[in-house]
Amino acid sequence: MTERAPITLSRFVGGDAGQWQITSIQEFRGASLPLARFLAIDAEASAGTPAWTLCGAGSNLRYTTAPERTALQAKQEGLGRPASTRAALIPIRKSAEWWAMAQDERRAVYEQGSHLPIGLDYLPGVARKLYHSRDHGEPFDFLTWFEFAPDQEAAFDHMLVRLRECAEWDYVDREVDIRLTRVTA
Repeated sequence: MTERAPITLSRFVGGDAGQWQITSIQEFRGASLPLARFLAIDAEASAGTPAWTLCGAGSNLRYTTAPERTALQAKQEGLGRPASTRAALIPIRKSAEWWAMAQDERRAVYEQGSHLPIGLDYLPGVARKLYHSRDHGEPFDFLTWFEFAPDQEAAFDHMLVRLRECAEWDYVDREVDIRLTRVTA
């Protein structure tokens, strides 16, 4: 029997210190989060007094088929690119109706909205990582982290408009859009 690695939660802490300056916190659906000036991630997440802390675990691509994964890997570039001085953290919670559906039913809704093809349209300019929070007792189900260069911000905003028009977003009951700029030394 193969041992599984322990689950590591990434921490996103809004507070008075961090490597990202928060430029806005806007609720899209449901309640917002308290105001904070900076966002610290993981190792730096203990700095200052937190206004809020969100945790999530990176995981396998749960709704992605093998061909879709190959397409993503062919276009996706990693996080932490020097030119990507802008970011967005978008915590999302889905409704009870969403979670009452079977996995194949959720996948069918996901496919209806062309979620993956929309995201592919914005690669490699927008890098992303999804963190799962639902199984860890967090207030959101997913934490979506995006990084991009300043000249990609309009494209990122356009991507969000398109994604929010998907059938899947009918099941979102809480979403907060947190925009950030990397702090330079």
